[in-house]
Amino acid sequence: MAIDANEIYATLNDLVETCKDGEWGFHEAAEATRNSRLRAVFQDYVKQRTRFAAELQVLVSKLGGHPEESGSMGGALHRGWLNIKQAISGHDDGAIIAEAERGEDAAVDAYRKALEKDLPTGIRSTVERQYHEVLEAHNRVRSLELREHGGRTMVDPL
Repeated sequence: MAIDANEIYATLNDLVETCKDGEWGFHEAAEATRNSRLRAVFQDYVKQRTRFAAELQVLVSKLGGHPEESGSMGGALHRGWLNIKQAISGHDDGAIIAEAERGEDAAVDAYRKALEKDLPTGIRSTVERQYHEVLEAHNRVRSLELREHGGRTMVDPL
C-alpha cells in the first residue's frame, strides 16, 4: 500500500537532513585534512550531497510539500558526525576518515530505511539512485579508513 503524502514529505525531508549533515561533515573534513588527495575526495562528496539534497527538495516541492532547508545539529549527532570537530582539531587524517566513515554508516542506514517504504515509482527511482551512490561513497571512505589503519577497522563493520 502506498504511503500518504505527509509520510513521503517526512521521508524525503529526513534524507535532505541526512544529505545536509553529510555536506557539512565532508566540508569540515576537507578543511581539516592536510592531504590534498583526501581533501579532493571529501570535496567531491560535499558536491554530491549538495546535489542530492537539492534533488530531494525539488521532489518535495513538486508534491506540494515544504522542503527541509538544512541539516540539524541534533540530527548530525545521530547521523554519525558526532565527533568530527574533535577529529579535525588535531588534523589527524585517520580520525577524520573514521568519523567520515561513521557518518556514511548513518547515511546508508537512512537511505535503507527510506527504501523500506512503499514510495511512488518516480520518487523511489531517485532515492535508489542516490542510495547506490551513497553506498559507493561509504565503501570508498571505508577503504580509506582500512588503508589508514593498516587493514584494521576502528569501527564495527556493517
